[in-house]
Amino acid sequence: QVQLVESGGGLVQAGGSLRLSCAASGRTLSSYAVAWFRQAPGKERDFVARISWSGSRTYYADSVKGRFTISRDYAKNTVYLQMNSLKPEDTAVYYCAARPGSYSPGSYQRTYEYDYWGQGTQVTVSS
Repeated sequence: QVQLVESGGGLVQAGGSLRLSCAASGRTLSSYAVAWFRQAPGKERDFVARISWSGSRTYYADSVKGRFTISRDYAKNTVYLQMNSLKPEDTAVYYCAARPGSYSPGSYQRTYEYDYWGQGTQVTVSS
């Protein structure tokens, strides 16, 4: 199995930037697709971004497209979420999740499609 730990959350002002990290241990993350989800108070856990196991493809929710960037560093066994131009509505607990990579087509933007989850990191954007 793989263990995931998020870090980098905090309090930022609107328009600011923050970089979240998802560090893996237990197994190499190189063969896993990794996604970021977020959950605001009273809301469902929503898809934010995903990167394929090969790192060649990325996908973003419309609400963050153009502002957030997902990337991965295989040497550090870590996936990042660079968040720019943050808005108050980005406030949420952010989770990273992993699933075994495959060659099968699919968007994989639902929580039940992921096997491993981190504990979450709080991101608060003030106005």
